[in-house]
Amino acid sequence: MSDIRKRAGKKGPTYQVRYADKSSKTGYSYKTFDTRKEALAFREDAQSHQRTGPLSKEIHSVEQGLQKWLDVCEKEGRDGKDPVTPYTLKNYEWRRDHIISYDWQKDIHELTSPDIVEFRSWLLLNHSRDVAGKLLSSFHSMVLELIKRGILTHDFVTGVSIRSGSRYDTPVVIPSEAEVLALLKAADDLANSKNKQIQKTWERYRPMLYLAADTGMRPQEYIVVPDYNIEDTGVKVDRALERGGLKISVTKTPAGRRFIELSPDTLDMVRYYVKEHAVENAHSLVFPTASGHWQSTDNWRKRGFNAACEQAGLMETVEEEGKMVAKPKYSPYDLRHFFASMQIENRVNLKRLQKLMGHEKIETTLNVYGHLIERVESRAERHTGMLASLKQKPKAKQSSQKSCGKSVAKPLKAAETQA
Repeated sequence: MSDIRKRAGKKGPTYQVRYADKSSKTGYSYKTFDTRKEALAFREDAQSHQRTGPLSKEIHSVEQGLQKWLDVCEKEGRDGKDPVTPYTLKNYEWRRDHIISYDWQKDIHELTSPDIVEFRSWLLLNHSRDVAGKLLSSFHSMVLELIKRGILTHDFVTGVSIRSGSRYDTPVVIPSEAEVLALLKAADDLANSKNKQIQKTWERYRPMLYLAADTGMRPQEYIVVPDYNIEDTGVKVDRALERGGLKISVTKTPAGRRFIELSPDTLDMVRYYVKEHAVENAHSLVFPTASGHWQSTDNWRKRGFNAACEQAGLMETVEEEGKMVAKPKYSPYDLRHFFASMQIENRVNLKRLQKLMGHEKIETTLNVYGHLIERVESRAERHTGMLASLKQKPKAKQSSQKSCGKSVAKPLKAAETQA
């Protein structure tokens, strides 16, 4: 049995819930809320637990629930999806260890929303906001899985979340067209260097850089792209290097499987490299190492991309550990943002942009690139009132809808001399 009592205080009324608690000496515990709505929600949770009790004889604790969730992730896959990769499973196990380090004083079927609010506070005090959000998300995922399997009766985590960012967050930094052209010219120059060792290194890095800029592929995708996926008009993306770099796998989600058109110069350059320079290898890699293995993303960034940034003068001075050091302005991943920005400039349909970027949810596309979409649309709009726009002639309306920007393919011309 539980009831709600209204209490008068100096700061106004509060609402106290008295509920049954076997761990208490009196058999009851109390919880105070600022609003009656919160008190009612808590009481309903408490009454639900009293009616149902545990539905599983095997799973009582949070730790047992998390282990069940991990077993499903590893052996079956959640919601009909493929089982997670070994790297992801290891990451989930790390999350489990941090979640169970919290002092859970109740069995899992006794938990209520206020308990999860307390857990959230603990997470934010002991972890960064980003890590705390991931831990709470995994905990919620576990609860949803147990509900589907009839082990829990209701979702006591819903409504308790951690926002990963602020509306004042700085948008992604995107290289300009001039900067990308400078990067590509740097790759041309390095591939035609008088230094034979540099020239040989950039026989491979040059087409990689062009491919990255021309397609918006993730580094872990183009590093393991197979030669049979280079088609007559573009490249098919259906596999990626797992995090940790130990295994080639499928793309992270089905949405990652896509086809991207290539500029003719980029296509010729990649095919020329496969035909003239790439060593035979067991994985059909377009860009294998001399031993036929896939490249390390870290090596590509440090030895390839960063060297191109330095050659192009795209460096900045930053402070690290009290010292001023020169670092590249961009990372390989920023070429992906450049690709997206050019598609937006060309007024590509939002669903098409989502497909090209390999985003599973359109919300991801909007969260990352929404500010660019808004800027392009604002520039194309006629800044008049709504009623005034209704009186405009059809011809004027049509002229305001013309696309702007240049094709991403146009600035990506290779040097005439193949390295």
